[in-house]
Amino acid sequence: MNLEYVLPSEIEKRSFEIIESELGNVEIPDDIKPIVIRAIHTTADFDYYNNLFFSDNVVEIALRTLQRGAVIVTDTNMARSGINKKALERHGCECVCYMADDDIARSAKLNGTTRAVASVDKASLIDRPVIYAVGNAPTALIRLSEHIKNGTFLPEVIIGAPVGFVNVVQSKEMIIESGVPCIVARGRKGGSNVAAAICNALLYMLDAKNVPQK
Repeated sequence: MNLEYVLPSEIEKRSFEIIESELGNVEIPDDIKPIVIRAIHTTADFDYYNNLFFSDNVVEIALRTLQRGAVIVTDTNMARSGINKKALERHGCECVCYMADDDIARSAKLNGTTRAVASVDKASLIDRPVIYAVGNAPTALIRLSEHIKNGTFLPEVIIGAPVGFVNVVQSKEMIIESGVPCIVARGRKGGSNVAAAICNALLYMLDAKNVPQK
């Protein structure tokens, strides 16, 4: 068995090279390529080339939203932990997860809902631009869809990537049909790691966009 010696600082770069090599002649539009590649890198799953849905101009909308100092709301602390804090700070952004908050537990119990639903309701009160990133709870996407229909909460961008079997596929399609700018991992696949990877890809794309041209 021949092992390839790669310095830690070069592992991600080498991984991206392998992914592009294995994709072969597949053409990925430049505006979404960094997101698709990072999703594959995070999961080692090439299905993300096919199952990631991007609404019209969503990447440009997301980058403008981050430039305005967005709050990224996640439905798990795992996703929140996976989003690059230094990149958030560079762009005056913040990431929050309400799932473990005491008021969320009380609200969910009082109203007979999930914590994910209560978290969406709490996020609807944020007075800054919001990107809502869901990697676990389809009920969060369902609640977002209800708010959108009622005009009570309109995130600038929704990242829909819950994983699982119950209401997962349907909730993702609801977000696509809502008309709100979105990036959605269609089907059953997803996860907090995928939601965080998409957020990081957008932050790094903004970094690259802001690099002064020589």
